[in-house]
Amino acid sequence: MVLLTVEGISKTYGLKRLFGEVSFGIDDSDKIGVIGANGSGKSTLLKILAGIETTDSGKVMVSKEKRIVYLPQDSIFEPEDTVLEAVLKSSDRTMELICEYELVCTKLEDAECDHMALIERMSYLSHEIDACGGWELESNAKVVLGKLGLNDLTARMGTLSGGQRKRVALAHALVVPSDALILDEPTNHLDADSVEWLENYIRRYSGAVLLITHDRYFLDRVATRMIELDGKTALTFSGGYASYLVQKAEMEEQEARDERKRNALTRQELEWMRTGAKARTTKQKARMQRAESLVYAPGKEKKQELEIGFGSERLGNRIVEFHRVSKSYGARRLLHNFEYLLEKGDRIGIIGPNGSGKTTLFDMIAGRVMPDSGRVEIGSTVRLGYYDQESRELDDSKRVIEYIKEIAEQITTKDGSQVSASKMLERFLFSPAAQYNYIRTLSGGERRRLYLLRQLIASPNVLLLDEPTNDLDIPTLRVLEDYLDSYSGCLIVVSHDRYFLDRTVEHVFVFEGDGVIKRYPGNYSVYLEMKAAASKEEVVPPKKVPEALKPALPPPSNQRKLNSREKKEMEQLEQAIATAEARQADIGARLAAAGSDFQRVQELSAELHELQAKHDRDMARWSELAEIA
Repeated sequence: MVLLTVEGISKTYGLKRLFGEVSFGIDDSDKIGVIGANGSGKSTLLKILAGIETTDSGKVMVSKEKRIVYLPQDSIFEPEDTVLEAVLKSSDRTMELICEYELVCTKLEDAECDHMALIERMSYLSHEIDACGGWELESNAKVVLGKLGLNDLTARMGTLSGGQRKRVALAHALVVPSDALILDEPTNHLDADSVEWLENYIRRYSGAVLLITHDRYFLDRVATRMIELDGKTALTFSGGYASYLVQKAEMEEQEARDERKRNALTRQELEWMRTGAKARTTKQKARMQRAESLVYAPGKEKKQELEIGFGSERLGNRIVEFHRVSKSYGARRLLHNFEYLLEKGDRIGIIGPNGSGKTTLFDMIAGRVMPDSGRVEIGSTVRLGYYDQESRELDDSKRVIEYIKEIAEQITTKDGSQVSASKMLERFLFSPAAQYNYIRTLSGGERRRLYLLRQLIASPNVLLLDEPTNDLDIPTLRVLEDYLDSYSGCLIVVSHDRYFLDRTVEHVFVFEGDGVIKRYPGNYSVYLEMKAAASKEEVVPPKKVPEALKPALPPPSNQRKLNSREKKEMEQLEQAIATAEARQADIGARLAAAGSDFQRVQELSAELHELQAKHDRDMARWSELAEIA
């Protein structure tokens, strides 16, 4: 069933046209990833679909009585609200009841409150929640909060960091009852474990999802369709990110073949005209007109691509050394007697939960934070480039060109040639006109791209990248990864982006809590394999204990077992689930092959929706029986 239809929408900001004549439909179980370069209008498109912004032309139609929940990049909260209030605050009556119920439970812990009145109110709320079937919603809310690391539900929103507020906003979007989710960068500020949990949550979510993320593994595992904004319109591709890459490559190859044919035909017609053909007949006139149309037809516009071509300064033997370094904030211990000597060619990825001390480690290398004990020594030949998470060196009052010229008027590239600051900005996709804009007017992605350029033009030989995948678009990330492939200096990366880590690092340092950092060889995927193997080894079968030494067992309980009817039902459910999953895969393949056959797509989508609903019911019942068994 179609949930939302977009017909010929266009949007322009000032003189810049973001996109035009964009049309597509969203079924009620679609999982769609939106990609495109920074400034192509991805966030604007999501705002239009969520009803936050209007179009210049075209229309967006949403099915009646369908509720769409929108997660923006920056959510606004009341500073005095608690985490619980912010997550549960909603126009939905059930959510309001659960929010008040949780607040009453919290107040009961206060010895000075009127307990009788609170207990009466709690009893009333409990009855109301039970009447509208809201306990499942409350249970889901607590699971979501726990998985996103939001354990202190009484903390005030005004005291939280930007990353914590982002997780509260995401929890709110996931908890509110909805038929569709529109999520703008939901994976930013999440650690790897939380991203993996969110991935599974969205795959199980029964409604439609439209999201922007730069996490390519996430897109590949979640998306059933991709929409790419190319600066003009929207292109649709079936499948996840890997499927998009294949289809995109095939499309570009076809365009290249068409362009070669056009050029060959143009040369042929020009040669004919040079032979002195006389335009005396209608046929000759038509051919001359065709030749002119070929010559003056606009060729395919060359796609602008980011260029990174910086070298790095020579690096001595002594680089960065940690000698028994410890650091704590209050009772929270981040590092304890950490020892490490950075070596030439080190390419290290750092992972761990939010707040575990990853950025603090970088700040100690940069000299912004001092250790409580021990010392951090930096070699005399080290030229540090620190791309920090918050882009703290950006000055909104400066123009783009001024910000780069502060470092150098002329920039040395990898091949030794000199390039002006203006030309280098053009290579980073800042047009001559855009170079005189104030930094405060730039989008989030443009600011991060400018900040990246500032760090690289100094030719650093030790490069610290703190969450580089936040706000950088996928084309920029691909170019950055290619640059890092041949980077000769030392690289240390903090990132939750599994794809980026797999491409760029050769060792993984894991913050495991209480100041402990454990080192693993290989990239992120290798680390996961080693972690899985280690967890299997920990499951050791118990040793046999002589009967005389066994403790006396309590009398057997009267726990209920499956009866014969339930056993048979369980077997039938297992067969039905296996059949349904095979049929779902078959329908997915048929959908991909259906192409533009709208009627066929509608039929298959309706069948898939019914199949998924039945599959979910069967799984729920099977789980109940499995618990008893």
